[in-house]
Amino acid sequence: MKSARPDLSSIAALVQRLGVLLAAGTAPGTAWGYLAEGGIAESVARSSATGTAIPDAILVASSMLAERERRIWGAVAAAWAVATDAGAPLAPTLLELSNSIRDLAQSEREIAVALASPAATARLVLVLPIVGLVFGSLLGFNTLGTLFTTPLGWICVLLGGGLLFASSRWTKRMVRSARPRQHTPGLELDLLAIAVGGGGALDRARASVSAALATYGGGELEAESSMDAVLDLSRRAGVPAAALLRSEATEFRRNARAEVAERAQALSVRLMIPLGLCVLPAFMLLSVVPLFVAVLGSSSVRL
Repeated sequence: MKSARPDLSSIAALVQRLGVLLAAGTAPGTAWGYLAEGGIAESVARSSATGTAIPDAILVASSMLAERERRIWGAVAAAWAVATDAGAPLAPTLLELSNSIRDLAQSEREIAVALASPAATARLVLVLPIVGLVFGSLLGFNTLGTLFTTPLGWICVLLGGGLLFASSRWTKRMVRSARPRQHTPGLELDLLAIAVGGGGALDRARASVSAALATYGGGELEAESSMDAVLDLSRRAGVPAAALLRSEATEFRRNARAEVAERAQALSVRLMIPLGLCVLPAFMLLSVVPLFVAVLGSSSVRL
């Protein structure tokens, strides 16, 4: 992961504080103003003070962020838009969304931990060829000349460099595949719970959710079948849909969290594969083979 990427925990804390302030009865614009300490909160507070709708202010303020952060703030904007349209409380969804963001941050930390040991081993192995070449030169063997001035040496350089490049690409692909695929799992269910909680008709509620997600983004639209199943259960049982939708959204988040944790644990083992198949052979080609050839050449000259 790039160190320049914003800390998701700080975003989760901001969203949680918004939820707490709204639950306590603070006006939305005022809540943003209390949290305006620079960054997106200050931009949203300033825009909302001039009459801009808060979801639109969030969209504009987050437009220059990276995709990951933009999608998270898009989820906040979509939830805000749906709650405003339905006249429903927003605080519970913001609190749940902050938990989802924390899960995402924890997943990235687990992936970083899984990557740390193989990455450190790979860096050590990459330094060893230099140490081996210098050590061979100190012993009087022409290892550098063997590596860079002979046909066999150039073959070793090409093969070793190719293996290191392949290892780098392979590792990056593994890390990408282990990253969370959903930034805000269950968001559509939460948004529909907000919409129906406001007392609106179901068709209008679904239209409001679809419009909010289309305008502000933030959702992966992977819960459509679950949404239909929950609404069907609500109709058959004659119970309010909002509680069922929130329960299903919680289950979505729990499953997404377990899936990412499982991938992170598997990653720590799978990363050893390119280390063994690419990095270690590259070390042999770039260090051991030139030293061995230089030793043989030196012995034959003395003979």
